Amino acid sequence: MESETIISKQFYSSSDTSNVEQTLKSSIFRINNDTTTKNIARTSNPLNLFVLAGTFILMFAGAFAVYLLQDDFDQFQLDRINSTWGYPFLIVTILLFFFQTGAFLYNVYLFFKYKPIESVSDELLPTTTIIVPAYNEGKLVWDTLLSLANSDYPEEKMQLLAVDDGSKDDTWYWMQQAKIKLGDRLTIFQQPENRGKRHALYRGFELGTGEIFVTVDSDSIVKTDTLRNLVSPFVTNEKCGAVAGNVQVLNNKKAILPKMLNVSFVMSFEFMRSAESMLGSVLCTPGAAAAYRKTAVFGCLDEWINQTFMGQPSDIGEDRAMTNMILKQGNHVLFQRNATVLTNVPEEYTGLYKMFIRWARSNVRENIAMSKFVFKNFREGSKFGSRLLLINQSLKMLMSYPFLAFMFFFIAIHPVLFLSSTLLSILIVSSFPVFFYAKRYNLRESLWAYSYSLFYTFSLFWITPYAIATANKRGWLTRGLTEQKIK
Repeated sequence: MESETIISKQFYSSSDTSNVEQTLKSSIFRINNDTTTKNIARTSNPLNLFVLAGTFILMFAGAFAVYLLQDDFDQFQLDRINSTWGYPFLIVTILLFFFQTGAFLYNVYLFFKYKPIESVSDELLPTTTIIVPAYNEGKLVWDTLLSLANSDYPEEKMQLLAVDDGSKDDTWYWMQQAKIKLGDRLTIFQQPENRGKRHALYRGFELGTGEIFVTVDSDSIVKTDTLRNLVSPFVTNEKCGAVAGNVQVLNNKKAILPKMLNVSFVMSFEFMRSAESMLGSVLCTPGAAAAYRKTAVFGCLDEWINQTFMGQPSDIGEDRAMTNMILKQGNHVLFQRNATVLTNVPEEYTGLYKMFIRWARSNVRENIAMSKFVFKNFREGSKFGSRLLLINQSLKMLMSYPFLAFMFFFIAIHPVLFLSSTLLSILIVSSFPVFFYAKRYNLRESLWAYSYSLFYTFSLFWITPYAIATANKRGWLTRGLTEQKIK
């Protein structure tokens, strides 16, 4: 049988509080008090400087090559237009360009209208159950639980649950240590075998007593005001069914990939999800930190835990699936920019592409699921935003194969033209996320957006086509032991 372990009955004393705060300060919050990403990932490291310098050399070399080869580009365009397939492809490309440009400008407009909801008073804050599922996270789960316990949230309104999903490392030991430290403030559970994150969350949902459920990944750290900011929209908006937190990168001092991803995450969350929030249709509440109204969860819990795809149980994309099902109920899904969570991301290429494959497969599945209700009268008020977001995301997926074929054709016929035009495009397109990050945080770190675009274009372009072709495959792909994780 699954067992609940209660290690200590003592409450959180003042000395315990001091120890928790000291632990958090020394081992977790290596960040500035004003912003969580300033003054980290310094570019003074020789390798960092080499990568950034190489990025700019390649981009400007590409731009110069385009200038020198203008006649060749003109001839290539002329030949393509005169071919049987080239002209239709050009028309489709132009139409997609105008559609994407229009959607982008609309998102910019929505971003400037967006404002996060300020925290409500302690009296108005609802009772909340925080669920932390863990598998092979080692000491990271200790850091996560202590950061949650350190939250500026009324203790009497906070239930903290941690579920070890049959880990093979010392995750359970660190949960027990957190239990000893936190006493009755924390309840821990151990699954008899690994069944997947969805089942660990399901157990937490079944045992939770709060009006709001908050889910936090066991390799993530929350700021002291994250919880109260995350749940406040449920008080101010009765139509709110779920809220997405603002995910930033915790381990961006460790390697180059996290530095790149830090800028990418800021663009994805603080820009894109801000726009989605204005439409009441954030497409995915992230596993790192999300909140759900209890009634909305129980309105789809059976469907969610028993979800299948092509006849097989779904063991990935539990966050996107829950978001979809809550939207389907007619609820709004919002984003809170002031609810920051810091999470670990892969530091090596293998872990990164596996994570992206899992995300892309989930998007394929859930876009199909969303298409079954989003064009119906699924909620009161305007449904334009939800439909636009789905169409935009689906078009990017559907066009991945034609553009992949064109890319290989371009490389085979004119490799120099392909390389130079691609590098120039990266310089132009990536300038917006650079400007966006520099405006919100600092210029030095924003430059990693160029390197990330270069890296993604040449080493991860295959993710979406591969994910579409293998959308039926199961498996988390990155659930391993903690040797490569931050300690």
